[in-house]
Amino acid sequence: MRINRIRTTAVAATALAAALSLTACGGEDKAMGTKPAGAAETAAPAASNTDGEAQQDTPDAGAPETQTVPAGGKHAGGNGKKPETVPNAEAAASIPTCTPKNSTVKVSKVSRPINHLLLTVTNTGSKDCAAYHAPFLRFDDAQAVYPILDDSKPQAVVVLSPGEKAYAGIGLLGQPGEGEPVRSDNLGVIMVDKNNKAKGEATLKLPAETYTDSLGFVTYWQSDMETALTF
Repeated sequence: MRINRIRTTAVAATALAAALSLTACGGEDKAMGTKPAGAAETAAPAASNTDGEAQQDTPDAGAPETQTVPAGGKHAGGNGKKPETVPNAEAAASIPTCTPKNSTVKVSKVSRPINHLLLTVTNTGSKDCAAYHAPFLRFDDAQAVYPILDDSKPQAVVVLSPGEKAYAGIGLLGQPGEGEPVRSDNLGVIMVDKNNKAKGEATLKLPAETYTDSLGFVTYWQSDMETALTF
């Protein structure tokens, strides 16, 4: 069963709790692309931006439902190259984190595999940034971090040049009958730094009729969408 391969880290839960706490207190950090991000490394409050639709990045996805959250800086197109990978977090320590200040994130519906979504983060800044670890996710008003799939951890940190993208797959449901599906309308996506600390949250509109259960998961950031959708 997939549930045996999934865990939610204590660090992730702590970071999300801190993020929610700052949101409730009206912190000054803004959501990805809608307001400038602050300097705090522990969390950033949620904000919503659901205007417009992004083009689909997924293969064989038909007519996807997507949502983009614009970030600061001029939006850059892909340069056709696969993102660079750095062997470990220590080697990537000098590379800035992909944050609301220098990147955008979107969620897309895919036709295969079934019951999956694809997250795409794009470097819209003028310098390289690193997509560290896995994004922290919460559906609607959930107070817990969505389970992170340990088996998807890559051997290298994904580093994005301006215009390049990284991907994370979202498994929505376990095997039929193993969980109780719940409909969700919004998705909070929290980027994290090399220390797995929250660096700002984007609230995205989910594709219509999105259902999740307790056996779902999100992968670590990957350098290509095929790998992200393998799990």
